[in-house]
Amino acid sequence: MSKILFVVTGADHWTLADGTKHPTGFWAEEAVAPYEAFRAAGHEVVVATPGGVVPAVDRASLAPEVNGGQDGAARVADTLASLTEFQHPVPLEDVDLDAYAAVFYPGGHGPMEDLAVNAESGRLLTLALESGKPLGVVCHGPAALLAARKEDGTNAFAGYRLTGFTNAEETQAGLAGKAKWLLQDRLVEIGADFQEGEPWAPHVVVDRNLVTGQNPSSSAPLAAELLKKLA
Repeated sequence: MSKILFVVTGADHWTLADGTKHPTGFWAEEAVAPYEAFRAAGHEVVVATPGGVVPAVDRASLAPEVNGGQDGAARVADTLASLTEFQHPVPLEDVDLDAYAAVFYPGGHGPMEDLAVNAESGRLLTLALESGKPLGVVCHGPAALLAARKEDGTNAFAGYRLTGFTNAEETQAGLAGKAKWLLQDRLVEIGADFQEGEPWAPHVVVDRNLVTGQNPSSSAPLAAELLKKLA
């Protein structure tokens, strides 16, 4: 079948407003659920990170309380450990978009640290959007959209309907007051039409070839929408 590019954060921390480095990385469910859906549909997954570094999983995303209990947590951890693609990522800088049928960005707070200011990721996102290829981005993954600049200096996603981790969710998670900036605010500032759903409930927004999900529970529904576009 087709190849799907996973662009994953290379950061293992998120720098807060006071300079504290909050341990993070990518969020497990946001990688595992789409990976399993894409592989079950017969697609190949290739993982890319800035510099080709092995991505770090946010340890908080392996906790029982965010995986439906101990059994769910064990399954997610075991699945992640078996995914060789995450242990051998390709450098983002070497990616040829023409080789992929779709692009997907999982979240975790890591993208707030690196992909939000990564010009190579921004270029790839702009090309993917313009190409018409299915492009999926979930939770804090839309932080990467902030780096997607067109030649005229405007953001490539201005005017698009989309969603991402909301201010309400960041507040309930206890980190809004510690952050340098909030994702929802920044997406509104670049001119995106931010669509906010209920906190923690699955919420997916589709606008042309762009599919965005609000939070971890939106990962599987987002993957389903991407697969519809690939069919």
